[in-house]
Amino acid sequence: MRRHLSTLAICFIPLTFLAITIIAPLHAMLRYDDTSPLWREILSDPYYQHRLGWTIFQAAFTSVSTLLLALPIGWSLARLQFFGRNLIQKLMMLPFIMPTLVAGVGVLALFGEHGVLWQGWQDTPYLLIYGNIFFNLPVAVLAAQHGYQSVPAYQLAAAQTFGANAWQRFYLIELPALKNWLIGAGCLIFLYCFSGFGLALLLGGQRYATVEVEIYQLIAYELDMSRAAVLVWLVLGVTALAGGASAWLGRRHLVGKPIFRQPETPHGAAQYAILFISIILLTLFCALPLLAVAFQAAQFSRHIGTIFSANETLFALKNTLTFTGLTLIAATLLGFTHAAMARRVAWLRGMTFLPFMISPVCLAFGVLLVYPDWTDSLIMLIALYTLIAYPFVTKDILATWDTLPSHYPQAARMLGASPIQAACKIMFPLLRPAWRRGLSLAAATCIGEFAASLFLSRPEWTTLTTLIYQKLGKIGAENYQHAIVLTGLLMGLAVGVFLLLGNGYGGQNKGTE
Repeated sequence: MRRHLSTLAICFIPLTFLAITIIAPLHAMLRYDDTSPLWREILSDPYYQHRLGWTIFQAAFTSVSTLLLALPIGWSLARLQFFGRNLIQKLMMLPFIMPTLVAGVGVLALFGEHGVLWQGWQDTPYLLIYGNIFFNLPVAVLAAQHGYQSVPAYQLAAAQTFGANAWQRFYLIELPALKNWLIGAGCLIFLYCFSGFGLALLLGGQRYATVEVEIYQLIAYELDMSRAAVLVWLVLGVTALAGGASAWLGRRHLVGKPIFRQPETPHGAAQYAILFISIILLTLFCALPLLAVAFQAAQFSRHIGTIFSANETLFALKNTLTFTGLTLIAATLLGFTHAAMARRVAWLRGMTFLPFMISPVCLAFGVLLVYPDWTDSLIMLIALYTLIAYPFVTKDILATWDTLPSHYPQAARMLGASPIQAACKIMFPLLRPAWRRGLSLAAATCIGEFAASLFLSRPEWTTLTTLIYQKLGKIGAENYQHAIVLTGLLMGLAVGVFLLLGNGYGGQNKGTE
């Protein structure tokens, strides 16, 4: 009886939070008036057909392209031991922690009107595709690397003994092992690209805007909530299918513990060529946007004094750090209670990733519908920040908790410790590294949060991301230069917080699996 009561108490906090921030907004959108007649109109309208078709195409094209690019890179990291390998694996975490605004500005700094590499590519579809690949290539590379590493060494040795060449070994042995890993990663990449907002807003322009941007424009500029509601349900339907496909097709079956092949020093022209191609691809698609931001920020450093003496910059920086700090406190509480709930009630484990399956634009729209009197409340903004951030904490805590022996707290109880003492003195020290890892990703996410801040924006809630977006929307080279410098500050802040909290989060990152 006591265990049932404690389970109910643990479940109350995360389930109540999810009901308020997800279930109630979704229910409000479902019951929104005057949407039924619009379904046929929107689905038959060439304008909305183009928006939906382009959104699906860019997400699918990015998924396939990213997986193809990841194959040689994943093979190099899984099979070859070379100088800088560990550093590359750690640097691949950078796109994970970069705010979408940093990525978007980095792409514009390369190929936009003031691009340092190739100017004049704004208002084309290629910038959004490139930005999507920047964000998602590390996801595909990690999936490919783990897929290659999952192939037992004896299978490769046996195939080589029977005369199979490198291509035959890849096609007959490695590719079947890679399939589930790549399909799961591809579904997640499609999910992100289809429901992405920040990059599409910055890089898509008017012609290549996605459905998420269209929802934002309908609400912010046209106040057309009915059409926005229809588009929201279209987005939710497609993302639900992609999420279900990721869970079903990306499942992995582990049998026993075979001995895996260890990385070896490259030998032969072919292996060196694959390694060289892998480094070039990582440089082109992962490093260049960040280097472009750093280069142009240094180039426009003469504006640093003006920018940091302005009240709007200090105010935005204060808001960013305040909102992040408040969110991390809430994310810690929800992260631990959600992990404990998932440990007690197995079927609730799937709810860990529920906030990832719904875009911030859809959630912000639902909040506007169900809590109209609370949209000017800071509590609602922090709640949306927390909803986006706390699954990172839950995921890492739960993954570590599952590996701990169950008799640790039982032994403490037998020695006279209370449940609270066992939790504080035994379990928390063991879970602290996982908590810090999850908190580092949550902090980086909060610092760069853009969609919720833009939807619920108020002058007194200006953050670094909304300030940068305002600067980019103004005419004049000086405003662009100020935006670049602020983007450099945002990038440095995200990396700094991640390193401060992460404590060595990188390399073989368990959280990304």
